Amino acid sequence: MREAYREQLDGITEGLVEMSRLAGTAMGRASTALLDADLTLAESVIAADDAVDELYERIEQQAFDLLALQQPVAGDLRAVVAALRISATLERMGDLAEHVAGVARRRYPASVVPPELRGTLLEMSQVAERIVQKAGSVIASQDVETALELEADDDRMDDLHRKLFTVMLDKDWKHGVETAVDISLVGRYYERYADHGVSVARRVVYLVTGEKFEDVLQRQE
Repeated sequence: MREAYREQLDGITEGLVEMSRLAGTAMGRASTALLDADLTLAESVIAADDAVDELYERIEQQAFDLLALQQPVAGDLRAVVAALRISATLERMGDLAEHVAGVARRRYPASVVPPELRGTLLEMSQVAERIVQKAGSVIASQDVETALELEADDDRMDDLHRKLFTVMLDKDWKHGVETAVDISLVGRYYERYADHGVSVARRVVYLVTGEKFEDVLQRQE
């Protein structure tokens, strides 16, 4: 019975890692669609979000079954509750990738991204992908050191987010209100995506150590 129980817990973890992979692939493809004004790619990202949602529902049901049938306690209970919260967070990350693709689709055949912001948005997409890759690794390995690294990645995303507004609020901005609104939305989607990635890391740190992320991070500094 105990072996089957551990297999169920491992199955949930594997599902979470797969969710992180799907969310990362979605954001990478959505970013390409945005930067290249690729309608076909944007639509494929939007269609693929169903797979993330289905996996989320499956993991949620598995976790509820464990809670109801196995009545876990102590560390195992914490692991199941963490899995429920992490799966919901990863599902939101998938939605944010879908939103980026939606902006690209809405503006097609025009490009959303002005030339002077292309480099910034490209780096934001790279940071987002780096964060979700690390989040998936942290889920699989429960590596606290890697989890703590996401805080610095998130700081970089915040810097880039502020840079977008510096450019858009400059007196030389010449791309109009509609483009400014779209870029603001996209910037927010990337920023929230990164925040959710850090949230995953925080939950894993608490699961492993029983301590708050901030307390563990402070000891490392």
